[in-house]
Amino acid sequence: MKRVTSNSKVKVNYTGKLEDGTIFDSSLIPGREPLMAVLGEGQLIKGFESGLLDMSEGEKKTIEIDPSDAYGHYVSDMVAEIPKTQVPENCNIGDSLEGNGPQGPIVVRITEIKDETVVVDANHPLSGKKLIFDLEVISVD
Repeated sequence: MKRVTSNSKVKVNYTGKLEDGTIFDSSLIPGREPLMAVLGEGQLIKGFESGLLDMSEGEKKTIEIDPSDAYGHYVSDMVAEIPKTQVPENCNIGDSLEGNGPQGPIVVRITEIKDETVVVDANHPLSGKKLIFDLEVISVD
């Protein structure tokens, strides 16, 4: 039986949940396909990839990934308040905007809309959260 190694091409079904049980992503949603990736190519978050190592075809398991091995810890310095005049009209809380940051292009989410300003957050929506994945390895090449 084939085992997942550091350069395996894998096909995986997964369901990602938060600690409170909220599902944030799944390959099992109708119309979705299993995830296909080559380990070691930077396609997957570190904890997801390391959780797949040594699994066999057909094996199922649940892994927990700390923020440091997922999308990082929440950084309050990545939240800013900007004048409403700098964002498109009709923006809503939860909308994503693209802009230019000190290191180049940046995507921010609108988290609050005030009278004259908008609060934007450049943290990944899953930063600072422990992620729980139910994994099933479909195939290993």
